[in-house]
Amino acid sequence: MIVIEDLMVKLGSFTLQVDYLEVRDKEYFVVMGPSGVGKTVFLRTLIGFIKPLKGKIIVNGRDITNEPPENRGFALVPQDYALWPHMTVYENIAYGLKARGLDSQVIREKVEWIAGILEITDILDRYPNQISGGQQQRVALARALVVEPQLVLLDEPLANLDPRLRFKARSFLRELHMKLGFTAIHVTHNIVEALYLGDRIAYMEEGVIKHISTPIEFIKSPWSKPYLDEIEPILGMLSDNR
Repeated sequence: MIVIEDLMVKLGSFTLQVDYLEVRDKEYFVVMGPSGVGKTVFLRTLIGFIKPLKGKIIVNGRDITNEPPENRGFALVPQDYALWPHMTVYENIAYGLKARGLDSQVIREKVEWIAGILEITDILDRYPNQISGGQQQRVALARALVVEPQLVLLDEPLANLDPRLRFKARSFLRELHMKLGFTAIHVTHNIVEALYLGDRIAYMEEGVIKHISTPIEFIKSPWSKPYLDEIEPILGMLSDNR
């Protein structure tokens, strides 16, 4: 379980304040809100790139607030995927495993395992500029998941995909989470993405989480009103049984 208590970050005139938040084991937790409300700042604070003024980040009872990023056991999937252009897909996925000093045979087995699950085995010898945006997204996910992190942080991972690929990637992410059961915090400004993927949704405005609920409860809340036109066409796809 991830517990965040009394967390405060100040960047210029912007303040992020999270009084209390729990993310449950194996939960797909979505932080939803308009652009510029602090969602990415929240993720970068969790992974350790931004130091909070105060507060605690606790993972399974261990306070990691002041730990460096490499000691937190988290993995980040950034919006631009940040693949190493001079490395093959295999090398990109294996990078974190090599940094941990694992045996080359163990690395190969793990890379081939995750590549099989994400259906990218046939592109392991290619470079990032030789594969599609959808394939790059899967490589970024593979690189994050292969190290078996305690928490996967996803920063607008579908934002750079065209509408057709975004629909496919959304379905794939949901199936992948159901298969592997990793714990995730996914930030987005896309209400359809949030409702489709989230076990629970936190709605953020101006650096503050205003509401947390299941997707069905969110639809019934006042916070959904600006998104009603987008929500109505997908109501039949949603279920409160996730």
